[in-house]
Amino acid sequence: MHARYRLSDFRLTRRAAWTDHDQALPIIEGTVIRLTADHLPSRGEPKPLWLWWSKVDATASDVDRCWQAFLSRFDIEHTFRLLKQTLGWTAPQLREPAAVDRWTWLVLAAHTQLRLARPLTQDLRRPWERPMAPERLTPARVRRGFWNLRTISASPARAPQPSHPGPGRPPGSRNRQSAARHDVGLMLVTGQARQRPSHHKKGAKPRRTG
Repeated sequence: MHARYRLSDFRLTRRAAWTDHDQALPIIEGTVIRLTADHLPSRGEPKPLWLWWSKVDATASDVDRCWQAFLSRFDIEHTFRLLKQTLGWTAPQLREPAAVDRWTWLVLAAHTQLRLARPLTQDLRRPWERPMAPERLTPARVRRGFWNLRTISASPARAPQPSHPGPGRPPGSRNRQSAARHDVGLMLVTGQARQRPSHHKKGAKPRRTG
């Protein structure tokens, strides 16, 4: 795989947000990256692939990082899918940004443990899955045998002591600690800040629709 790059001018078209633009459309400078493959198995003659980056003073190392990240997009998308669906990254409804950061680091620590436990777990594959070498197991397949690994691994923590959960909030009572709401800062195409509708303001009566 080879990459060549050159500077270019990217011209916008009159669509989307630029439909009603009454002046000349701006020209955005960037870097065009051309990828060529020497050989692709059983796919015929390889065709060049063009990538565009909005950075002008891109170095050779920047270009290498860009096309390598583009080729790894499939793995990156599946990593986010694993964090969300399997490890529960977006499952809790957290209120504070600091709590979100802590939970994110905990999920990343769990993902790191699955990566490190590759040679220690047994491949519990499905009937339709192909056998894989231990060093090539995905985190999802490592997670299936991670439960058996816990019984033979040592733990630095002490044995848990019996305890009882707290009383909590009485049944039927409402939570009086309202969650903090932050302004998302929506901007219209005209450049003006978006105003909240009057029927959405605090204390306003709900609008009847029928």
